[in-house]
Amino acid sequence: MEPNDTISGPSAEPPAIPGRQRPRGRTTLLIAAAALLGISGGTAIGYGIQAQRPPSQLPALSQTELAYPAKALPADKVPAPLPASQDRQVKTDGDLRKLLVDRPAGWSENEEADWLDDGWMSVGDLARDFTHEDSTYEYFLESDIRRIAGASWKKGAHREAAIRLVQFSSGVDTAAADFADGQRSYMSGAEGGAGNEGDAVKGSGEGRYYVYGVDRKPGYLPFYRARAVMHRGDIMIEINIYDARPISKKDIRTLAERQLERV
Repeated sequence: MEPNDTISGPSAEPPAIPGRQRPRGRTTLLIAAAALLGISGGTAIGYGIQAQRPPSQLPALSQTELAYPAKALPADKVPAPLPASQDRQVKTDGDLRKLLVDRPAGWSENEEADWLDDGWMSVGDLARDFTHEDSTYEYFLESDIRRIAGASWKKGAHREAAIRLVQFSSGVDTAAADFADGQRSYMSGAEGGAGNEGDAVKGSGEGRYYVYGVDRKPGYLPFYRARAVMHRGDIMIEINIYDARPISKKDIRTLAERQLERV
């Protein structure tokens, strides 16, 4: 899936294929009578064969191999629950905004980021980043999207950064991975992508970061961009950096690694 690209929604229902016309008149009666005789005859023969067979032994209702202790374990024998620092579900079920990486030194909040409302982004605003908003919105709903947390910063006159944590319901095991894979699938192409294969984000599995080539247009400042796309569990992570000056691989890699570690 690619910003300003098409996301195909559910395929349209195929047109009905006309079937054979039903037989009419006497032919209909003959076929119906033959079908009835076939059902009745087959049923009678089946009962006859079954009656001549010896009865089958049914399995026992109780299963002795499933045993439980007569009493609960004493308190000092019960395993301790995972601490919150190691229980990932505790982290991801809390305030998702707290999993956003801390703003680096030298950066400030971007007050012009109208896609954010107190650190949250709506599904509709996310869908509007794509050409076909309606089908994109439907895709997110079918994927059981849960919520989106985000941050937007600025540094100097032209550098901006945007981070989005897109969380899906935990029961949909592959939704975050599928969304991230779809985003990475076009990144090697020059049309809408970075035009290169990117580099792996350490410890992320399939996560990668990319530095785009410069985009120059007459009358405009040069446009540079870097992007990272990863996922962890039920959260898809996207990071973008924009500037009028070149962006180094270290800049996007460091931010991606710090964000992944936080999640």
